Amino acid sequence: MASNKSLLLVVVVLGVLMGAVDSTIVILALPTIVTDLHSDLFTMIWIILIYLLEVAVLTTQLGRLGDSYGRARIYNLGFIVFTIGSALCGASPSAYFLIGSRGVQALGASMMQANSGAIISDNFPPNTRGKAFGYTSIGWNVGAILGIVLGGIITTLIGWRYIFYINVPIGIAASILGFKVVKDVNKVKRDIDIYGILLFGSSLALITYGSADIAGEGLALKNEIPLTIGLLLLIPFVIVEQRVKSPLIDFKIFKNRVLTSSLFASFLQSTGYLSTAFLLIMYLQGIRGLSPLNASLLLVPGYVIAGMIGPLAGRLSDKIGSRIPATIGIGLMAFVSFLYSHLLSLTTPLIDIIFISVIGGIGSSLFYPANNSAVMANTPKHAYGSVSGMLRTLSNTGILLSYVISITVASLTVPRYVAFEVFLGTSDLIGGVATKFITGLHSAFLVSVGILAVALVLSAIRGKEIRAQASEGTV
Repeated sequence: MASNKSLLLVVVVLGVLMGAVDSTIVILALPTIVTDLHSDLFTMIWIILIYLLEVAVLTTQLGRLGDSYGRARIYNLGFIVFTIGSALCGASPSAYFLIGSRGVQALGASMMQANSGAIISDNFPPNTRGKAFGYTSIGWNVGAILGIVLGGIITTLIGWRYIFYINVPIGIAASILGFKVVKDVNKVKRDIDIYGILLFGSSLALITYGSADIAGEGLALKNEIPLTIGLLLLIPFVIVEQRVKSPLIDFKIFKNRVLTSSLFASFLQSTGYLSTAFLLIMYLQGIRGLSPLNASLLLVPGYVIAGMIGPLAGRLSDKIGSRIPATIGIGLMAFVSFLYSHLLSLTTPLIDIIFISVIGGIGSSLFYPANNSAVMANTPKHAYGSVSGMLRTLSNTGILLSYVISITVASLTVPRYVAFEVFLGTSDLIGGVATKFITGLHSAFLVSVGILAVALVLSAIRGKEIRAQASEGTV
């Protein structure tokens, strides 16, 4: 029993890790891809955006399908789709083929991410769930940032196509293992909320597109209109969800304070802290002139620390609940953004960057498993899939907003195209322009502090959990 659960956890962690890594892995590879495929930056940025957009839109819906048709079935099929998409990405002969292949890859990632939390909740009781989420949280949340590191290393050493090809053998092996060990435990047949899916999907798609375009080109009618329409569509969506028999999002679950606070703490943490990673890469490449490889290596210690502490922190949340470790974790991440906003300069010792990133790694390892465990522990069994999908939707939307914040706020002191080129690693700044850009970065880090402060408050007021269910096995 314990062995089967361990294998199941390996499959889930692999799926979540691969999907999360590929949400950001192309960032440092983008200039190389642009040159190799003879395209331009404003076209190729959609290699990033199509993935974030699709995953943000689809995860809630695919979590809902997992509730009805089997979470394990949707998850395992997602592995196959993701692996096929990865192979297509690596073999892409043109920019538009690569963008389309990223869409296939994102569909598979959405199927896995939407149901991973539900599979954990199906197979692990509440009093051991935090430990399990400690591993899966490493896969998702650390993976999203680790993708930046791997993108720089793989692109520099063996070529950009291998950032996708590396998924293929792993995906094949994990798919075979997944069909053997990941089985459906709870399956609740529910009607499909077609109107809810259309309204919610359209709203998220328009909001995401409008926000991404603002980051690239600034406020303009062509992004203000879709953004406004997307926000307005949330009104009929809420009305429809109150009236249908089997809603896509059952708003009654938000009466649970722990669940509601945990979900929105996750969204704000993703929005505030992922922007820190983007901003730091801009600083290391654009101001300090580091190569993608060297910039990536500086961040490795923080990820290593997070990987080591994550499962232990998850076990701690099993014993004392999520509020204390998650809140301390958010506080440490806010402290990291505060340090960056005051310490980064033209001559900041790089050892300081490593030290601060380690503090961030400790913070993330405390927050993620505790918070994710709190979400699923306070979700009714029949809604595991939809809430797991909602958690991923909020996290992915937060990643996209982090990108928007990074570019928008940092570019207040320099022309937007300069900030955009620095973000993509195609321009190094010197002299007065560099000094001005550092001022913009400081402002963006302070915005991150503010967002994380709100997340900290939500985490602190979530209330105390009780996890008294007896253990049903060990990991």
